[in-house]
Amino acid sequence: MFEPSRRSLLMGVGALSLPLIDGAWRGAIAATVSERRPLWRGDAPGGGGPSGPIAVSDKGAVSNVAVPMIEIVRPARPNGAAVLVAGGGGYKRIEMASEVMPAAHWLAAHDVTAYVLTYRLPGEGWRDGAMAPLQDAQRAIRLMRAETRGPVGLLGFSAGGHLLGLAATRSVFASYQPQDAVDKTSARVDEAALIYPVVTLEPPFDHTSTRVQLIGRHPSVADAAKWSVETHVQDHCPPMFLVQAKDDPISNIVNTAMLADACRAAGVPVERHVLPSGGHGFGMGRPGSPTAAWPGWYKTWLRAHSERA
Repeated sequence: MFEPSRRSLLMGVGALSLPLIDGAWRGAIAATVSERRPLWRGDAPGGGGPSGPIAVSDKGAVSNVAVPMIEIVRPARPNGAAVLVAGGGGYKRIEMASEVMPAAHWLAAHDVTAYVLTYRLPGEGWRDGAMAPLQDAQRAIRLMRAETRGPVGLLGFSAGGHLLGLAATRSVFASYQPQDAVDKTSARVDEAALIYPVVTLEPPFDHTSTRVQLIGRHPSVADAAKWSVETHVQDHCPPMFLVQAKDDPISNIVNTAMLADACRAAGVPVERHVLPSGGHGFGMGRPGSPTAAWPGWYKTWLRAHSERA
């Protein structure tokens, strides 16, 4: 376990000691998050970024991420598995209250240690721009690998699904210069679950905030391919679990179809679930709707792949 610099530790504690959101959600975090710490020893790669405390919207989405962090939600009876959770928000914010923390609590309730990722947002002045979130994801995976003997997985929603999709498919890509012994650890994972993810940044399915925030409104053909998840799928990629609703208005249903096709072509195991309705942003499912079914499917899939890892 690394020791963060005094500056980064103070900034991290200062940011996260503020009330994240009023009500029961804040209380649940206080009761279950066993540890919070910065991802990096000092400044994040490239430097830059915003200053001041983290900003939290009325709906519990965070932005102004001056210090990328991990928060660990430990189960009462850990089974040895760990999953990194990343929320969506179009790379403009991170949907903590509606996506990330419910997922982390769900994992802990099923004996899986959840690592919650608060990643840098590329539009907040980071000099490494679009690379900054991927650097944070790879660093978090390496920290998990250094601390966990069991299988390491990913669970990403929307733009967080895009981010963790890149992390799963580009695990051997060096997104930053090594900082310490942790960075000698592999960034490969044993499985990846992507829920209503943004997958492609290529036309005609590129009308997303994810594309604008990462590569701009008029990207080159090369950049659109470089930052699309499906273009990086190879036979070394982990098994994938995909969920999306047919009527998703943000990420066209073609996104998960393209990724599933790329996995099959590369010989990567993939399980794709298409919901008849549910739209976008349904998190761990809405009671009484088709979206409520997917956590049960994921539980079965996660158990099977954790046992094989």
